[in-house]
Amino acid sequence: MSSARSEAASGASRSSGLLDWIDARFPLSKMLKEHATEYYAAKNFNVWYVFGVLAMVVLIIQLLTGIFLTMSYKPSAEDAFASVEYIMRDVEWGWLIRYIHSTGASAFFIVVYLHMFRGMMYGSYKAPRELLWIIGMLIYLALMAEAFMGYLLPWGQMSYWGAQVIVSLFGAVPAVGDALVEWIRGDYFISDITLNRFFALHVIAVPLALVMLVVMHILALHETGSLGPDGIEIKQNKGPDGIPLDGVAFHPYLTSKDLVAIVVFLILFSAVVFFAPEMGGYFLEHANFEPANRLKTPEHIAPVWYFTPFYAILRAVPSKGLGALLMGLAIVALFLLPWLDRCKVKSIRYRGWIFKVALMLFAISFLALGYLGLQPATEPVFVYAARIFTALYFAFFLFMPVYTRLEKTKPVPERVVYHG
Repeated sequence: MSSARSEAASGASRSSGLLDWIDARFPLSKMLKEHATEYYAAKNFNVWYVFGVLAMVVLIIQLLTGIFLTMSYKPSAEDAFASVEYIMRDVEWGWLIRYIHSTGASAFFIVVYLHMFRGMMYGSYKAPRELLWIIGMLIYLALMAEAFMGYLLPWGQMSYWGAQVIVSLFGAVPAVGDALVEWIRGDYFISDITLNRFFALHVIAVPLALVMLVVMHILALHETGSLGPDGIEIKQNKGPDGIPLDGVAFHPYLTSKDLVAIVVFLILFSAVVFFAPEMGGYFLEHANFEPANRLKTPEHIAPVWYFTPFYAILRAVPSKGLGALLMGLAIVALFLLPWLDRCKVKSIRYRGWIFKVALMLFAISFLALGYLGLQPATEPVFVYAARIFTALYFAFFLFMPVYTRLEKTKPVPERVVYHG
């Protein structure tokens, strides 16, 4: 018994010695304390707060599967489609890696959209978190660029023609539009050189920028602190030991909750990968199982579902230039939320009914535009509906300085409140 104790003590001593050796050369323990064991967050976090962690999980999945896919993929117009088929049919477990990667792309946008919606509900964009919100929006832009460039790589019919439509939008830029389109493509049409540069950006440049932005996002979050669902700054109420009275350490209290969410997410993710990887043509379009042919235009060209809200805004107006401008403004407006919202209350729990109705109409318009962007523009009813929901989308931002200033709010408690 005594020998077992001595061996355990010896092992602990060796691990402590190794940790001390590392800490003398790298601030490992300091980082763990600052960002995990001594980083305090509101103790009443609910299910809406798991989507940021899930986004990190999906990012890791995409990076790992992407590395393995590049080992067998050939970025050339002649070989790209065939190399994807080779991965699916001949590479050991290649079909699984490809399906994980394609499903991960849609899963990434699902958790990011929910993460953004949570920020809008609880006012996570308001002072002092304006920079945190802007960095998050830059992550969203980088994610859109990454998804768009990766969308061309299978070199299928929808990949080719979808890229043709999106790239041509830059032609609406005054004075330099045509030159800009040619510069992006690297040619007079979508060709081998376009595929090569998109491949380079997709596997190297944009992922590096994405990882850097994620690190900046986490650092900015831990500097200002996480905002709980009550919209209370827990740093303002500290005990004699300097620990927030309404806070708990991120590890192990919140990491244990996140672990449950990760397990549930992976179960659902695996169900899609193994039983419905195409998701009825929404995750992998049926037209993309045909090789790209610039002489044969698909009957209906539409981007992947996560771009369709903005695509519907583009098609809602007859002018290509105005449509492209509105599509860009639809994203820019999200950047301006910290300054458009004039309400002193952060959380939706204590805000007036006007904001709640406005946010609900915004969410409905976004989902409706997503559906309409998948439908053919030949039907007038789809076009008129897209115009109505586009107006609702922009009304949320245009009138925000007015209705957020006028809304009647409830008193915000000084301490965290548990809601049954």
